[in-house]
Amino acid sequence: MQPDIQELEGKIDIKFANAALIEEALTHRSYVNENRDRRSNHNERLEFLGDAVLELITTQFLFQKYPDRPEGDLTSFRAALVRTESLAGCAGQIELGKYLFMSKGEEATGGRSRPYILANAFEAVIGAIYLDKGLAAAEKFISQYLLVNIDNIVANRLDVDPKSKLQEIAQETLKSTPVYQLVAASGPDHDKVFEMEVVIAGQAFASGKGHSKQEAEQNAAKFTLAKWDELYQKYQDSVKISPA
Repeated sequence: MQPDIQELEGKIDIKFANAALIEEALTHRSYVNENRDRRSNHNERLEFLGDAVLELITTQFLFQKYPDRPEGDLTSFRAALVRTESLAGCAGQIELGKYLFMSKGEEATGGRSRPYILANAFEAVIGAIYLDKGLAAAEKFISQYLLVNIDNIVANRLDVDPKSKLQEIAQETLKSTPVYQLVAASGPDHDKVFEMEVVIAGQAFASGKGHSKQEAEQNAAKFTLAKWDELYQKYQDSVKISPA
C-alpha cells in the first residue's frame, strides 16, 4: 500500500503546488535502491536543505526570545531543540513514519519508527515546504511542531545532555567520572547498532544502544539517570561500605 500523501497534506494543512517535492521528502534511500525503475530521488538532499532552514529559524527565534541570554545558552537551547530525539518526536506528532516510502526490508526492521529516519524525514519535509511555499511557511510549520517545546526545555534544563548530567551527579556522589566502553556492535555497516556500557568508580551501572557510539553512550547515561537511586544503592551494597 502506497502512503497517502494527501492525508499528510491535510494533517499539516499544506497543499503542495509541486507534489514531487513532498514525495521526494518522504522517500527513504532504501526505497530508491529497491525500485531502480522509479525516477524519484531519495530525501537526503531535501534533508540537507531543511537542516539549514531549521537552523536559521531556530537561531532567530532564540535570539529574539532570549535577548539577555549569552551565546552559550542559546547554542545549548538550539542543540536541544534540533537533536534527533526532538525532531523524531515532532515527526511522531504527525505520524510521519506511516507516510514514508521505504523498502520492505527497512520497514520489516522497524524503519518507520526509527528516530534518525524520522528526524531526517522531518528535516526533508521542512526543505520541501521551504522550496514550495517559502520561508514564512517553513517557519510556521517549525513553530507549530518544534518551537513550542522551548519553554519546557529551558524550565527543566533539558538542554543539558544526559552524559553531562550524569557526570555532575557521579562526581558529586562518587567522586568519579563516568567511563564508556563498547560492549557489542551488530548489524550491517549501513545500519550498525552499538551497545555502550557506562562504568562509574570501577562498576558497570547500565548500558544503552544506538546507531552510533555517541547515541549509545547518551542512552546509557539516560537509563542510568532514570534509575539512579536504585543503581546507586546497588553500588553501595556491592562495595559493602562499612562505617569508619
